[in-house]
Amino acid sequence: MDETKKSQLGTAGWRSGDAADFLGLTAEEAAFVELKLALADFLRDIRVGRGWTQTHVAHMLGSSQSRVAKMEAADLSVSVDLMVKSLLTLGASRQEVGQVIARVA
Repeated sequence: MDETKKSQLGTAGWRSGDAADFLGLTAEEAAFVELKLALADFLRDIRVGRGWTQTHVAHMLGSSQSRVAKMEAADLSVSVDLMVKSLLTLGASRQEVGQVIARVA
């Protein structure tokens, strides 16, 4: 949002902030959410980049299409552990996973 718009909204009594402010997240919680979202995006990028469907990826992981969709959406029911294991199973290197983590650190 540009500063002019932000100033106008502030004058009208509105506050602006990010999702962490809105949800009342601590810095650590916000960092964890960003990490999980980055891993989910990387998983989707790998799948789309290789022309795979969610069903194909699910078969590779021994899972279901709906579970892959939840991983790509960074659903609360999906652990970071599962996402990292899945990325490695799909052929991502440890270095690539580390780079994703480092980008949000």
